[in-house]
Amino acid sequence: MRGLLLQVQAKWIAVLVLGVAFSAALPIEAEPIDAVPDPGPSATERIAEIHRRIQAVLVYPEMARRHGLSGVSRVRFEVGGEGRARNIELAGTSGFGVLDRAARRAVVEVVDLPWVYGRLEVPVRFSLDRES
Repeated sequence: MRGLLLQVQAKWIAVLVLGVAFSAALPIEAEPIDAVPDPGPSATERIAEIHRRIQAVLVYPEMARRHGLSGVSRVRFEVGGEGRARNIELAGTSGFGVLDRAARRAVVEVVDLPWVYGRLEVPVRFSLDRES
């Protein structure tokens, strides 16, 4: 029993010695920061850029143009780490399958998208009043 008591006392002494040693150590001071790091574009700015890039690669189907078809397709997707859309699905129809397919194709083809956490739902506009 005495041997066990000596072992317990030795462990407590070691813990106390280490505690004193650590408390006596000098605190390390961090160097002051000269400038705040640039956080980069906001989520709103990144989503606007994603929308701009999709519209830039969008090809207005000639048949839809000839027949005066216009509208807005809503496409839902995630941005993968490689900057491409994934898990793409149509979230809202323009009312015309030809436009919806062109919207989905634009999302598939766009590259170097800024990363945004979560699923996005982006409107893809087809308008004959202005170039899309």
